[in-house]
Amino acid sequence: MLCISTMLTTLTVLLLISFPRSLGCYTRMFCFGDSLTDTGNFKHILGNDTSYIATHLPYGETYFHRPTGRYSDGRVFADYFAEALGLPFPKPYLDGRTEMDFQFGANFAVGGATAMNHSFFKEKGISVDPRVGFLAQQIQWFKQLLNVTYPDLDYRDIVERSFFLVGEIGANDYLIPSAVNIPFRDIYTFVPGAISAVSSSIKELILVGAKTLVIPGLVPFGCAPFYLTMFQSRNKQDYDKKTGCIKWLNEFSNYHDKLLKKELHKLRQLYPHATILYADYYGATINIFKSPKNYGFDTPLVACCGGDGPYNFSRSVNCGDAGSRVCANPSKYVSFDGFHLTDAANKVIVDEVVKKLHKKFTGCKRQFN
Repeated sequence: MLCISTMLTTLTVLLLISFPRSLGCYTRMFCFGDSLTDTGNFKHILGNDTSYIATHLPYGETYFHRPTGRYSDGRVFADYFAEALGLPFPKPYLDGRTEMDFQFGANFAVGGATAMNHSFFKEKGISVDPRVGFLAQQIQWFKQLLNVTYPDLDYRDIVERSFFLVGEIGANDYLIPSAVNIPFRDIYTFVPGAISAVSSSIKELILVGAKTLVIPGLVPFGCAPFYLTMFQSRNKQDYDKKTGCIKWLNEFSNYHDKLLKKELHKLRQLYPHATILYADYYGATINIFKSPKNYGFDTPLVACCGGDGPYNFSRSVNCGDAGSRVCANPSKYVSFDGFHLTDAANKVIVDEVVKKLHKKFTGCKRQFN
């Protein structure tokens, strides 16, 4: 755990940075979420344990040429948002030690994290790794960082000039129970709780001073090699003819996103002074599966790194384990390991999302139309 007592107690106020691809004049970015956003927090929690995925090659092989704790062969969503903002890659909160580590913000996302408190799962007899935490814990880390790192400054001004990426999160609230064979008709009842957890966190951030928040929805579950393998069916009606994805699983992802968008609408009415934007990860991702060749992908439904079967995914052989197979060119694949995306897919998705968000920015005023 980070020893924040070692942090210095002052922070030099930084000049605003301007880049050609910038979405606006933001001095820092703060990220929250799970493995699709984590840039190394869970790796820090594991310490010297390299038995888990994302702690060893081939994770990180494409861009960093070493494992960084990112669940990809290269960059993840948070990295590409940082590039769009003209900021450095976000520092994992648990790897920070001094004020300089957080001069451009921090990433609080943890691989495996849930939106809901773990007590929810315990009550239902579902085991969750306590080390990965949940969204409310990440929000507390953020508040702790503000109180300790910026005690002699008006951190509200710092927060107001920061960009907040709250998600993607919620996927593990559904993946964990599905992995222990809880049917999705029951998992549907978990969605309001996950949305409520996200909403509560947004409220807390706004009360601290956050002005610009981007909240992504889910990627399409029915296109992931993990779910395609788990729910492989002989019934052709289960699959979308154009994409090959499982229709009813994508309908579940859409259900989550529908409730999320409805909740964000309510929050905009409650906090008209804040900009609360929905990032359509689902739409950007499903476009890839509809026209993979247009984006440079050859095998969209097959994992680059995995074990066996038609989707190169096996629950008994993880990517990087003995007996696993890794593709020669991850940039031709959408999924890296059956759960997570390749560097190339992450770039396409964020680029598509940023195009939509960029139209709503009006330069350095950081306002949306």
